[in-house]
Amino acid sequence: MPLGQGYPLQDCSIARALEVVGDRWTLLVLRDCFLGVHRFADLVAHLDVPRAVLSDRLARLVEAGILERDASGYRVTETATALWPALRSLAAWGESDQRATGGTVRRFAHAGCPAGGEPDTTADGRCPACGAVPGPTDLVVRPEGGPDLPRRDDPVSRALREPHRMLTPLP
Repeated sequence: MPLGQGYPLQDCSIARALEVVGDRWTLLVLRDCFLGVHRFADLVAHLDVPRAVLSDRLARLVEAGILERDASGYRVTETATALWPALRSLAAWGESDQRATGGTVRRFAHAGCPAGGEPDTTADGRCPACGAVPGPTDLVVRPEGGPDLPRRDDPVSRALREPHRMLTPLP
């Protein structure tokens, strides 16, 4: 359920941001779009989200200018790339020792690092080799398996088991 709207007495930027991105499904849709999922059917299958809920979240994200729709699906906009550090921080927090329950951890490597190679970024998104904080267009995501847990077998889950460049549409 969305939060109440209108914060004239709170003057709270966090509350305003949560109106747009502050529910589980919206954050998971954004995560998948950053990972390269762009087709409605793939989002439904990978997230196990009800179609009506997904339609609503996608419409809100398009209306807010965070996603755009084209003939092949949904794409992250430049406005959305400003959300990447928050999503990355949330993922790092979720992977911390106190909250980790196993499963796949995603490592983000600085593609085309001027220092050479593709070093994994730190939890705060910084490249240890060059010191830059690369945006999502300059990252390769690499899955790192955890304990043996049941694996999803939808096409998106299979594609996400291989390293790939962020924002590049999955097959």
